[in-house]
Amino acid sequence: MSIIKKVAVFGAAGNFGAPITAALVRAGFDVTIITRIESSSTFPDGIPVIRTEYTTEKLTTILSGQDAAVCAVGPAGLSTQIAMIDAAEAAGVKRFIVDDFGWGPGFRSLPEFREVGAQRRVAGNHAKERSQANPKFTYTEIGIGNPTDWAIKRFPLMGFDVKQRSAVIYDDGTEEFTGTTLEGIGQAVVGVLKHPDETANRYLKARSIQTNQNQLLEALQRVSGQPWEVKRGSTKDLLESGRKKHQAGVGGWVLELNVYQLYAPGEAICILASKAESDAGLLGMRGESPEDIARKVMDSVAN
Repeated sequence: MSIIKKVAVFGAAGNFGAPITAALVRAGFDVTIITRIESSSTFPDGIPVIRTEYTTEKLTTILSGQDAAVCAVGPAGLSTQIAMIDAAEAAGVKRFIVDDFGWGPGFRSLPEFREVGAQRRVAGNHAKERSQANPKFTYTEIGIGNPTDWAIKRFPLMGFDVKQRSAVIYDDGTEEFTGTTLEGIGQAVVGVLKHPDETANRYLKARSIQTNQNQLLEALQRVSGQPWEVKRGSTKDLLESGRKKHQAGVGGWVLELNVYQLYAPGEAICILASKAESDAGLLGMRGESPEDIARKVMDSVAN
């Protein structure tokens, strides 16, 4: 495959789209942002922005001349990916990076997430079908595991209230999981586009770190320079509460069950891949330590 230079990004102002866009620009790609006409999002200066309807016809015209397209629209926009994929193929785009950025098709999720998982697979399956029908069109999916620095900052239920310098350690705090930082997510996308042949028509496993709650707490205390208030929690309680909320149709169950899966003792549910089995090396991702995560989190709060 020829070198990829021109890259269109959908969802460039989103949680993952913003660091992906920044990483692409730093890596020297010629980036164009595509967004809805009605979007109120703001974007970095110096990057062309095209506002359009998300229809196959409109997007085919806009994507003409692009080498690759990256979708990072988030859960609310996942239904638009079929039109994006069809338009990318019709426009001659060589690579489409599907909006997955989760745990991937082989994840042993709880039954409550099966419907959501099936919905997330629709776009990946469609991209695979189009690539099989048209060898000039290729796709990539990227699993990231837990988006660790972002998740710690955003969801205190994950066990860390950064502003209050307090923590809830679930069970004994030793259950390990793999994660990818926002920096790592951006580098993973860059790595895909810099290695188009090796990453074509594949599901890739990215990771920045393998860690647990105890290691993260120790690092957060060292970086913040003070001891944190620590309480104990139970993943069993999270499971019971989340399932009751799910059955009752009450909000909050998704986060509780996600945190349960992350920390359920002895399950190893959330190990996306070992270091040796991952694609981090191919993608040029650096390994990060609990201290690296702690610094990212504490710096973001300070700023």
